[in-house]
Amino acid sequence: MKTVIKGILGSAALALVASGASASTLEEVRSKGFVQCGVHTGLIGFAAPNDDGEWEGFDVDLCRAVAAAIFGDGGAVEFTPTNATERFTALQSGEIDMLSRNTTWTLSRDTSLGFNFAGVNYYDGQGFMINAANLPGINSALQLSGAAICVQTGTTTELNLADYFRANNMEYNPVVFQGFDETNAAYEAGRCDAYTTDQSGLIALRLTLANPDDHVVLPEVISKEPLGPAVRQGDDEWFNIVKWTLMAMIQAEESGITQDNLEEMMASDNPEIRRILGQESESTIGAGLNLDNEWVVNIVREVGNYGEVFDRHLAPIGVPRGLNALWTDGGLMYAMPLR
Repeated sequence: MKTVIKGILGSAALALVASGASASTLEEVRSKGFVQCGVHTGLIGFAAPNDDGEWEGFDVDLCRAVAAAIFGDGGAVEFTPTNATERFTALQSGEIDMLSRNTTWTLSRDTSLGFNFAGVNYYDGQGFMINAANLPGINSALQLSGAAICVQTGTTTELNLADYFRANNMEYNPVVFQGFDETNAAYEAGRCDAYTTDQSGLIALRLTLANPDDHVVLPEVISKEPLGPAVRQGDDEWFNIVKWTLMAMIQAEESGITQDNLEEMMASDNPEIRRILGQESESTIGAGLNLDNEWVVNIVREVGNYGEVFDRHLAPIGVPRGLNALWTDGGLMYAMPLR
């Protein structure tokens, strides 16, 4: 099924539409034949339309993986691009089935917004970028006292920025915008001295600037930003499907299961690999999720394992694995047992 770009939500009034989770999101998804997934409006590496208008990126592939788990088809998904504020309304209202949009998992988003985060697919942290040509001699965020700083509203970034400057007894002038593109344009036009957002976002943004070599990401990481997919509370079946899709991608990498060797792995004598891939005669790996026993096979075949997705979208733009390496390689990526 060809992926379709669904327009940005036009009004916060959508929040007044049924705010609770559907009695069965999975049934609704199966009925319409696709997953409706909320993504970024355009962040290179994570979610952006390519030259053919097709969505691609790290977060996009997680949506495709969920579709693959359900339908055996990674293309059975439609995308709703949302800005930082609209993303929450879209999920609360039921306009989207899941949110996969570099969104930070926080206590308040679990409690006051009524979301469940289905794990962390990218461990990040907030940083700062400057135009070194305009600010010679600046090599630390601690030298930014009095600076005008571009920041996007509706994000954890605003509060982190305020906390950091207050904790270090520094003054700053926030230059606040609602849209991602708006904020980027203001920074490139020189309306602020520095730009603050997640470091992965800064790396991606830098590549789009007219003279990327002029721009430097400062070394300070001032926050924890565990980014991950979110669903509405109240539908554990759907929550489990999204959560275990992510776990399966991580476990597939750890087990050495790739798109290239999938058929070979399906014939493996290793009982753990056979169980994960639903090849044991008594396998019930899909039953608890109301999915086919080869749902992990479908994910890997259609999308790949976690490392393959990272290498496809983030490594080419200069994002290191870092904390997002497998736990066996010193990172934080650790899948719960698929058994």
